Amino acid sequence: MVAVGVGGADAVDVMAGMPWELKFPKLIGVHLKGSLNGWASSKDIILKVADILTVKGGTGAIIEYFGEGAESISCTGKGTVCNMGAEVGATTSLFAFDNSMVRYLTSTGRQEVAEAALAVEACLRPDPEVYENPAEYYDQLIEIDLDTLEPLLNGPFTPDLATPVSKMRTVAEKANWPCTVEVGLIGSCTNSSYEDMTRAASIARQAHEKGLRAKSEFTITPGSEQVRFTLERDGILDAFTDVGGVILANACGPCIGQWARHRSGPDDENNTIVTSFNRNFAKRNDGNPKTHAFVTSPEMVTALALAGDLRFNPATDSLINDKGEEVRLEPPTGEELPERGFDCEDCGYVPPASDGTSIEVIVQPDSQRLHLLEAFPANAESTLKDLRVLLKALGKCTTDHISMAGPWLRFRGHLDNISNNCFIGATNAFNSEVNNVKNLLTGEYGDIPGTARAYKAAGVATLVVGDENYGEGSSREHAAMEPRHLGVRVVLVRSFARIHETNLKKQGVLALTFANPADYDLILEDDTVDILNLDDFAPNNTIDIVLRHADGSTDTIKANHSYNETQIAWYRAGSALNLIRAQEA
Repeated sequence: MVAVGVGGADAVDVMAGMPWELKFPKLIGVHLKGSLNGWASSKDIILKVADILTVKGGTGAIIEYFGEGAESISCTGKGTVCNMGAEVGATTSLFAFDNSMVRYLTSTGRQEVAEAALAVEACLRPDPEVYENPAEYYDQLIEIDLDTLEPLLNGPFTPDLATPVSKMRTVAEKANWPCTVEVGLIGSCTNSSYEDMTRAASIARQAHEKGLRAKSEFTITPGSEQVRFTLERDGILDAFTDVGGVILANACGPCIGQWARHRSGPDDENNTIVTSFNRNFAKRNDGNPKTHAFVTSPEMVTALALAGDLRFNPATDSLINDKGEEVRLEPPTGEELPERGFDCEDCGYVPPASDGTSIEVIVQPDSQRLHLLEAFPANAESTLKDLRVLLKALGKCTTDHISMAGPWLRFRGHLDNISNNCFIGATNAFNSEVNNVKNLLTGEYGDIPGTARAYKAAGVATLVVGDENYGEGSSREHAAMEPRHLGVRVVLVRSFARIHETNLKKQGVLALTFANPADYDLILEDDTVDILNLDDFAPNNTIDIVLRHADGSTDTIKANHSYNETQIAWYRAGSALNLIRAQEA
């Protein structure tokens, strides 16, 4: 049994009665040997996996963790590992059912679920021969020795660039990374379990007892009201505030740029923050391209916030307390689950109406935050002619580059307004500038949303070209809806992140990959592009693309796609929602 994360558009379709489909995944086995010790934590397991697989190495695969090391990790520790599996492109990640899950289910009031799982325990674990000969059953096998695993800091600007804490001083100084840690941030959905917080709090308590306070700004974001309430009840949050920590609201918060970033220096100055979140793409956490964000465990974030220095290794280095004395931090300790169980007075759940058929959604016509969606037009052409290249993205182009979060999220209910952030984080391959592209109608350069609107107003369809793993990161449906709204008809890339590719398909954008990845280099700034043989659009066929260059020469290239018959029907209808509406009519 597996649970697979999907984007909101997929969830809506299933709720509307449409089937959900997935290309059958490969299976990557991660054999965990030994057990975690010292400053190492479950976070370091997935940081190591990201280092091995890179941000696209798990695409189209389920990652399964097994071995004695897997058995030694708590249920929420396993959750931390699986939570970040999306950052390597994994379809999903899983651990076999074990006693840690029984303990967690029991502690959270789901004893009946634990008993039901125990009744079929053998079905929730690999067969013995898989453990005996894993290389025969997994498409790829990775081994990690937890006995020797040390804390890692991944970044900056990508979650797969891992540096062991013991090597950070050398690496950071050689790379000229800013070593002053301005902010340490823990929590959010990723690392705010009771165990995470008690381990981090054990470091904060030590610091308080030894006369230390955080040298960096230090924020704590509980992942839910249940966690926050229980932590407050048990005095855990006090440990953080005693050393200068600030407790933020239960929310995504700083992970998606929703916080008040305080800076002493200018915005165009390189600076460093450390977080226990999953994603650290440029501009994601605070909108500043100069911010170097490093991902690590909550315990390490706490230690680095106390030190105020990226190069600090708590296993070997000392700190100076308020009396001028050298003091050392001992490795963290924590509680797997609260001894008195979880508690919550008001968890914020508001049940839906038992009968919603008579509910009318009323949106004020002058609202800047809400606007009812209008159906995208159907795609009826056999050839898409005279497309202009809106953007050829250079390097990493995540959903944060395509549709930034932070203050923009107030417009999530207003597609036209939020589309003013479309691609403003992307780098133009033709001039290496961010959010600056050529309008081929005027010959002038301008921001990408404005240029896209000019093309749309003139009736000119556009094309976006991307590199590897295009659309990695948050599922963020707006990263597909906004380009479609602004007239982008085709996205042609070297490779896609899974959920974003599906989201593009659902919005009626033609999602294609280069048959020859080197053809990316053939696309020029002044090209006019034709997409041919769409009347023969069918599973497993190729699409011909003609590049007409400004000097009169042409190149014809081929593109692949992963559409099945249902997804082709989405495209023809203009979007998956259009098809649902037609079928329900």
